[in-house]
Amino acid sequence: MGSRFYSSLLTLLCGGFTGSAFSSDTVNMTYAKPGITFSTSDERYKVNVHARFQFRYATPDDSQPLVPDDYLLEEGTEFGTNRARLKIKGNVSQPWLRFSMEYDLKNNYLLDYRFRVEKYDWLKFKIGQWKLEYSRERSISSGGQQMLDRSIINRHFTIDRHQAASVYGHIDQSGWINFNYWAGVGTGTGRGNSADDDSHPLYFGRVQWNFLGQEMPFVASDINITQTPIASIGFASAVNRSKYTRFSSSGGGSLVGFDEGEEGQFDIEQYNVDAAFLYKGISAQAEYHEKTVKDLLNAGLERTLTGYYVQGGYFLHQLIPSWPKPLEIAARYASYDPAETNAITQKEKALAFNWFISGHKNKVTVDATRFEYSGDQPEDLDEWRYRVQWDVSF
Repeated sequence: MGSRFYSSLLTLLCGGFTGSAFSSDTVNMTYAKPGITFSTSDERYKVNVHARFQFRYATPDDSQPLVPDDYLLEEGTEFGTNRARLKIKGNVSQPWLRFSMEYDLKNNYLLDYRFRVEKYDWLKFKIGQWKLEYSRERSISSGGQQMLDRSIINRHFTIDRHQAASVYGHIDQSGWINFNYWAGVGTGTGRGNSADDDSHPLYFGRVQWNFLGQEMPFVASDINITQTPIASIGFASAVNRSKYTRFSSSGGGSLVGFDEGEEGQFDIEQYNVDAAFLYKGISAQAEYHEKTVKDLLNAGLERTLTGYYVQGGYFLHQLIPSWPKPLEIAARYASYDPAETNAITQKEKALAFNWFISGHKNKVTVDATRFEYSGDQPEDLDEWRYRVQWDVSF
């Protein structure tokens, strides 16, 4: 009875791609840490299902201040579920024909869905909806972050999720000839939208040079205590025209100082330079962003935004034997300038401690963050925020 149920489930999840059925005695079920994996004996068909939750306590609140009034709000506390995700991934017919989906249980919408052809390491294809590979910080999963949240610049510069198609790959000719690349086209109207709004889609590209000869993945903490140094330098660029000036998991939105426009109103050109390093418990990464927004319905209205962050972490037991092995200390400094024509600057200084119970699949993070705002007020403003989070996948 149980074997028939597992076979039916695998048929439902995989069989739609091929129209084929599965023999009930060839389906295996294993606990995959996290989740449950169903697979045929030859592993040509495989499905993993798991869930991830983030439980968070924050005081005085859990939001990043954007404007002066945000620094003047009355203090309070917040506690609840920050994220709740259901994830399904696997392969169909061949190990290199892969698919994945991610559903936001808290907000009740589909975040990602992707079908990938990955037979050759140097040439792969992808179609669906996902976080486009633009910046390192955004490409790292929220469950794999080193700090409790992404930096203050992420909100302003990420291109986030779109329905898209892309080509990508990894070129390894040994030594310093080691590159990753991504290039593609998307709707340019954010998550959940199936078409661009003015026949000008979003184009994006990223090149990453792994100059020490080993591929640098989208990870932050060096939880594996890498014995050979890994490093990369990346460059990414994107152009888009739509009624939006920013994007997030919720879809298209507006930067401070902009209202949602008409179709094709805002022309955006942006680029990002980043670097990353891992070695013996040390991890470091940094990004610099520029983004120019042109209002095509108001001639001459143009703003260029800039921002950067630097971040690092260390497992101190590598230096101090008495330091607990699962405990990492990490810090970040970030700065954001909303326009080159004014003196407004927003800054972030953060300190975090991660206790890895089972890697990123079960960890507790404690952080303290100071936000600073200066430029158009009689006095500079600042705010401290303290949080505790448990992130667990099962």
